[in-house]
Amino acid sequence: MNHSTLLTSLENGIFTITINRPDKLNALNKDVFADLDNVIDEIQNNPSVKSAIITGAGNKAFVAGADITEFNGLDKAGAMALATKGQDIFFKIERSSKPIIAAVNGFALGGGCELAMACHFRVASDNAKFGQPEVNLGLIPGYGGTQRLTQLIGKGRSIELLISGSLIEAATALQYGLVNYVVSPDELLPKAKAILTLVNTKAPLAIAACIQAANAVYDSTSNGYATEINAFGNCFATEDMKEGTSAFLEKRKALFTGK
Repeated sequence: MNHSTLLTSLENGIFTITINRPDKLNALNKDVFADLDNVIDEIQNNPSVKSAIITGAGNKAFVAGADITEFNGLDKAGAMALATKGQDIFFKIERSSKPIIAAVNGFALGGGCELAMACHFRVASDNAKFGQPEVNLGLIPGYGGTQRLTQLIGKGRSIELLISGSLIEAATALQYGLVNYVVSPDELLPKAKAILTLVNTKAPLAIAACIQAANAVYDSTSNGYATEINAFGNCFATEDMKEGTSAFLEKRKALFTGK
């Protein structure tokens, strides 16, 4: 599938998605959102895709924020519709049954930070910077940033960043738990691919169940423990569980089929 604002490639089950608006520091506009919406469906529906990486074109920015030119003329209803659309797409990323890593190469600000946080976890280059500077525009994050930032780094640090509009370096993001790893720019994609190469050897249905159960921690409509029990039981009905336990007992490598 062709996407006007994205570059995509598939190698060894890892689908790499590059937001490709480097002249605009990969800012999110309606076309990027439409392409992201479609590409997440592509990840889910393509059996050749086992996992994915989202990154940005160039070496300056992952995504430097929303495309502010599209804010002109929006009234309250229009702004709420825009935020709802953005949240819906980021929920699709967060709830993907296939793991999606953000490989953050440079600025991840505003909507870019929100996009990175919607991914299952983040790897950053040592030149990355994170922030939610919307207060500088008289706004707040609209694509889930107030919620996910608080979930990831805690209320006190989150509110400080939200109300000051301050940016943090990659090393601070690592200290806060916002990212899992910080590496050199040259090592960013290789590190993300190395993680997913390992993940891709595991049972796909069990991976999906882990993501579902972990997400339930933050879902006020779900009982996370009950979700875990149900998912644990479902795993016992899979061919992968039988293969995994047999391989363990037989001291051989398991060959999972996602069934």
